[in-house]
Amino acid sequence: MGASARVVTEQVEAAHRECWSVVLASTVRVTRDLDLAEDCAQEAFVRALRTWPEQIPDNPAGWLTTVAKRLALDKLRRETTLRRKLPLLVEEPGETEQPTDPLRLVFTCCHPALARDAQVALTLRLICGLTTREVAAGLLISEATAAARITRAKKKIAAAGIPYRIPADSELASRLDVVLTVVQLVYTAGHVAAGPELTRADLTGRAIELAQLLVRLMPDEPEPQSLLALLLMTQARGDARVSEDGELVLLADQDRSRWDIKMLAEGVSRATAALRQREKPGRFALQAAVAGLHVTAPSWERTDWVQVVRMYDAMLVGWPSPIVALNRAAAQSLVPGADLDEVLGELDALGKESALKTYAYLPAARADVLARLGRTAEAMTAYDAAIALTANGAERRFLLRRKAALA
Repeated sequence: MGASARVVTEQVEAAHRECWSVVLASTVRVTRDLDLAEDCAQEAFVRALRTWPEQIPDNPAGWLTTVAKRLALDKLRRETTLRRKLPLLVEEPGETEQPTDPLRLVFTCCHPALARDAQVALTLRLICGLTTREVAAGLLISEATAAARITRAKKKIAAAGIPYRIPADSELASRLDVVLTVVQLVYTAGHVAAGPELTRADLTGRAIELAQLLVRLMPDEPEPQSLLALLLMTQARGDARVSEDGELVLLADQDRSRWDIKMLAEGVSRATAALRQREKPGRFALQAAVAGLHVTAPSWERTDWVQVVRMYDAMLVGWPSPIVALNRAAAQSLVPGADLDEVLGELDALGKESALKTYAYLPAARADVLARLGRTAEAMTAYDAAIALTANGAERRFLLRRKAALA
């Protein structure tokens, strides 16, 4: 007896979350054509909806990958340019399935021939399987802009004949920063997902796996170690971040006994080692240091906020960005004796930054500072602005509760 339509739909949706990047990356190995590979991977999932009611396979990823590759080969055979493409179908011995395929795809998407913004958008689309709308939300840009970046990047890869491989050792250093940035964005897209659920474990898990692959690929580089440390320390707090009824719990209110101590210890150890490797730490090492200050503090109230602000100051010197400035202002507001009017002025100035126009955390930070200043009506208005910009259901409910508490 076959599975019900509901069960099959749930299984296919789960497979898409968990296996998309593997299926796509393996298909790209056959096609060397991103558009064709993406079309064939999507068709494989459609066929799963039709076929799996008879029997759900024991290995969904293997089934989907096989179907996608067969579809790709069929389409290639029908093309008049088959003779030109045949050499690309010959794989190296023992290369049929590689755990590094997703990493190869990341490096392809992050090739230096592509603009930085296109690299990030394309990777989020292909590695994460995010919709164009989700990519736009993650990058704080319009959906049309995201679509244009993805299309241009695919065309550039095809026109330039960008290879599908992990770069040679001599090329890795110049490609590393954008790859680390993209992996962090993959994690962020799962840490606060668009939709009703707070997180998407498939995206956070995929980002951690990619960070682990990068550490194995470049064991002597401190920045991959730092990124992995940052992700582990963030992931270790995951259970405490959601209440029993599925609501968001901020770090200040989390039950620290629910943190994953083993994962935290690994994260802190990796962060400490990375900081010792260079006299001047990189930006991921500084971010990991901030995470370390949070998780090693005895409590939220006893966090060394002065030191946290110093870490953000160092980031602003070497890697200035409006989001770093926002995080720095939020941390400054928690320093004992801080001038909240001055912090509010900094936040108001950041409101002029185009990159933060659709960023919900800016009005949310303003609302918090305004509430602490006793300017309740203005705080409620700021919460309204944050709620309107929030794509995550759990975060929206949290902000609504904060606003209601003021009333």
